[in-house]
Amino acid sequence: MNGRRLAILLLTAPGMIVLLGVFLIPMLLMLLLSFQDDLEQFTLQNYLLFIQDPFYLDILWRSIRVSLWTVLLTLLLGYPVAMYMAQASGRMRGIITMLILAPHLISVVIRNFGWVVVLGNNGWINEMLLKLGVIQEPLELLYNELGVVIGLTDAFIAYMVLAIATSLYAIDPSLSKAASILGATRLRTFASVTLPLSLPGIVAGVTLVFSLSMSAYVTPALMGGTSVKVMPVIVYEQIMSTLNWPLGAALSFLLLGSTFVLVSLFTRLVETKRYREVFSS
Repeated sequence: MNGRRLAILLLTAPGMIVLLGVFLIPMLLMLLLSFQDDLEQFTLQNYLLFIQDPFYLDILWRSIRVSLWTVLLTLLLGYPVAMYMAQASGRMRGIITMLILAPHLISVVIRNFGWVVVLGNNGWINEMLLKLGVIQEPLELLYNELGVVIGLTDAFIAYMVLAIATSLYAIDPSLSKAASILGATRLRTFASVTLPLSLPGIVAGVTLVFSLSMSAYVTPALMGGTSVKVMPVIVYEQIMSTLNWPLGAALSFLLLGSTFVLVSLFTRLVETKRYREVFSS
């Protein structure tokens, strides 16, 4: 047993050293920096400024709102795709998976510029709607929260699809057949069998998409412009533009803490609801 533990330790040591050197130690240094002022003395002013200034609270709420809309859109658009993948043959699953992952072979910057071309005032959507007479002037689809949500949905929908599909693969097809034999309609089978059993995948997808959306910088910066400020953009500006590293470090940890708290509350709520359902049955 001791030899086995030593072997496991030796195999994991390189990865742990890299993780310690490039993640944990820099995070601890940033945390210490967030409690310093310009004279490198201990202070809570950076965190108090966030609480006292409505500007930063509004930025945090906008980040949460945009992330929630992104989660909702990826869930509504991704669940049908995941269901189709679960019901398709093995070869078709591979093709769909390749199509879902193919856009991620292209830089997110290039994809965002593609959306700028499509959603701009002279873009394909506005030109088509103007020619059809549906609108009289171009719609504002860019440099607002709508544009950011569209970009984030495109960037992270693959995580939602694959997370839900993984749960759907594990569902025994005989359960749906049994429900159909007992007289359940397709809608009732979905609501009573498929949806509850795919809940772990939904939770995983929601957690991934929400966390990634909260920390996204490139898409909000390109598709939101100067009118849509979110927390990652503010952190970047404080560190790189104003060179206020302590405040930028404090804002980054406040963003990290807010994301962790919201994700924890969501998972705890889902687990509590499932426990009550099992206990009541």
